[in-house]
Amino acid sequence: MPKLKTHKGTAKRVTVTSTGKVKRKNSRRIHFLEKQSGGRQRALATKSSIVGKIRKNIKRALGV
Repeated sequence: MPKLKTHKGTAKRVTVTSTGKVKRKNSRRIHFLEKQSGGRQRALATKSSIVGKIRKNIKRALGV
C-alpha cells in the first residue's frame, strides 16, 4: 500500500501532541476584541483539543 500524503490545509490548522491529542486554535480572536473582557480573551488564547470521531478523521488526513 502506498504512503498517504499529508493534507496540508489540515496540517496548518491543527497540531498533534506527543500523546496523540489533536489541538486547535479557538475562533473569535481576530477582530472585535474590545467587546470581550480580558479574561475571555486570555481563555480564547489557549488551544482547545478536538475529541470524538473527527479526531480520527483528522489524524488520518495528517497521516499519523
